[in-house]
Amino acid sequence: MTLATPIAEARVDRIDVTAPRHLRITRPRGCTYPDGDWEVLARRWFAVARVQDIGDKPVGTRLLDVKLVVYRTEQGLHVARDLCPHRGVPLSMGWVEGNELVCAYHGLRFATDGRCTRIPAQPNVVPGDRFRATVLPVVERYGLVWTCLDSEDGIAVIPDFPEWTDPAFQPILCPPVSMNAAPGRQVEGFIDVAHFAWVHHEAFADRDNSVVPLYKTRKTDYGVQSEYISNVSNFPKGLQHLEPEGFMWRRVFDIHPPFTAFLRVDFPDDGVLRIMNIATPVSAHECTLYVPLVRNFDKTGSLDDVYAFNAQIFAEDQAIVEAQSPEDLPLGVDDEAHFAADRSSVAYRKALKELGLTG
Repeated sequence: MTLATPIAEARVDRIDVTAPRHLRITRPRGCTYPDGDWEVLARRWFAVARVQDIGDKPVGTRLLDVKLVVYRTEQGLHVARDLCPHRGVPLSMGWVEGNELVCAYHGLRFATDGRCTRIPAQPNVVPGDRFRATVLPVVERYGLVWTCLDSEDGIAVIPDFPEWTDPAFQPILCPPVSMNAAPGRQVEGFIDVAHFAWVHHEAFADRDNSVVPLYKTRKTDYGVQSEYISNVSNFPKGLQHLEPEGFMWRRVFDIHPPFTAFLRVDFPDDGVLRIMNIATPVSAHECTLYVPLVRNFDKTGSLDDVYAFNAQIFAEDQAIVEAQSPEDLPLGVDDEAHFAADRSSVAYRKALKELGLTG
């Protein structure tokens, strides 16, 4: 590995979403976000499900305190508000017939553009617009279903992950993890290099090797990038005998505010692991972690081993971020103490504040 290898500039993918008419969702009742924060986040795109988890039955989920339903028809995948406009029953309790979603309460049927096509109790009535379900735009990327609650221009802005479709890499999508933690807390934990020795000492790090060398952090057009070089191994404890003597590990973090970050790890023999960490905001104090990753080595190895290793790391991080106080990630520079190894965290907090978020 050559430490002078230039860092590739991360990109965002801008997708023109050609979809049926979408109704904008407004701040929900009982919203857990401060005034203004929900409105900022509602204009962002988030992953809300794995494609592989959407089968014959509708699946209920939440995004920014809004209940959603994700379902599959003969036309593809769809996302809508999980609410029948007739009597407020969750549409995820219903079922799909052909290209229509059927409400479990009165059998009202909804086309993929939200139009109510039939009221069984009054089959001769043509349902008006008041019976329209609220549908949202949908994009599939990296094995995930993405949507936006308040898409004004029909353009989906999603961080680009070119290695996902690169034949030189093996794409792997880990099972999602639900956390009772603010998404900002989770992302900050992901980019924090000083916690390796203390939180992940059983997985890959060592408490006797806790010193964090000075590293570089810079602002970018998409957010923040940090380059961290150290001798802390990224091999699981059981495989660290494979590491060449004196090998230095290079880790590059690309942070896309509000709640997505990438980690590239350069392995021996030109191996590359790249992880996408997506903390989807279920509410202000809950998130679902989606983790697509790729590697260009050990491509015939056990996926169960990959899942198990990542599940161990996720669980170690989860115990910490769920215990942090305050629950919200403080964005003021003076709200918490910082040391030099926190430079990525401080830059991330500043980036969130620049988006217009307050906490």
